[in-house]
This record gives sequence, C-alpha cells and structure tokens, in this order.
Amino acid sequence: MLSRMAETPLQHTCAACRVLDQADGVEDGNLFASIAQRHPPENVIVRNLRKAQDVLADDITRFAGSMTFVYLHLAWFTGWMVLNVGLFGTALRFDRFPFGLLTMVVSLEAIFLATFVMISQNRQAARADIRSELDFETNLRAEIWAVHIGQQLGIDPAHVEHVVTAAIATSRTELGSSMR
Repeated sequence: MLSRMAETPLQHTCAACRVLDQADGVEDGNLFASIAQRHPPENVIVRNLRKAQDVLADDITRFAGSMTFVYLHLAWFTGWMVLNVGLFGTALRFDRFPFGLLTMVVSLEAIFLATFVMISQNRQAARADIRSELDFETNLRAEIWAVHIGQQLGIDPAHVEHVVTAAIATSRTELGSSMR
C-alpha cells in the first residue's frame, strides 16, 4: 500500500512520465510504486482483519441499536418495577424503590455497550482509512493514465492543469466550499 513506496526512484523514459514527475516541481524520478500494485477489494481486506471478538462486538452493537433491544428493555424495566413495588406480593420484592440494584445493572450495561460501540467505531475508522488509501491509489493510477493518453494525443498538460485549477476554484466558490 502507500507505506510500501519505492526506495529507489523510477527511471522515466517516456515524456508523459517526465511530465508527471515534474508536476510536484522537483524532477526526482519518484512516482508512487503502489500504482503498479493491485489490491483486493476493500471488503476482502477488512474481512481478513476481523477477529472473532470483533465479530461479537459488531453483533452486540447491531443488536443494541435495534428496536428489539428497546422492546426487551421496556419489558424488563416494567417487570422489574412491577415486581419490586409489590404488585405480586411483598415476598417477591428484592430491590425496593428507588431501585438501586436496577440502577447499578443498567449503569454496568451502559459501560459495556459504550465499549462495544467504540470498538465498532474504531473498526469503521480503520475501514475508512483503507478505503481512502485505495481511493488515492485509484486516483493516482487514473491521473497517470490520463497524462499518458494526453501526451500521446499532443495535449499541453500545463493548459489542462490551468483549466482544472480554474474549474475547481470556480466550483468551490459557487458551492461555498470551505476547502481552500
């Protein structure tokens, strides 16, 4: 991936490669070695990274975010309170009002659920990083192909870059983008 860039610069023999090499203002022979590498789809990479505990954390998070979870808790809380206010007899009461045991159990549940949610969010962030890296490599590959094709067609890359830069600036102004 991007961390596996070439340690030695490539020798560019075609005019298009030289144009790309000079685009950053320094003709040093460095292009990303990753453009020649093929990667499996993002889902395959993420699936290989997941462990059994990650799957369990995702399943718990998915269940905790469902209406079934809400309905089960509604029934549980209602049953707990009805039982402990003495509607079925005082002999069955084990957690008198204000339900301190229920409060502790719910607090512990919230701690664990928050942890599972954070685990899932961290994995989603890792997935977004992988997607970003693959997008970068795809964009780099597309740009190199476009420059090579443009070079073969005799298109002036400086003119194209000027048009692209102006179009980006105009679109940001018209769309009110905060990216500058």
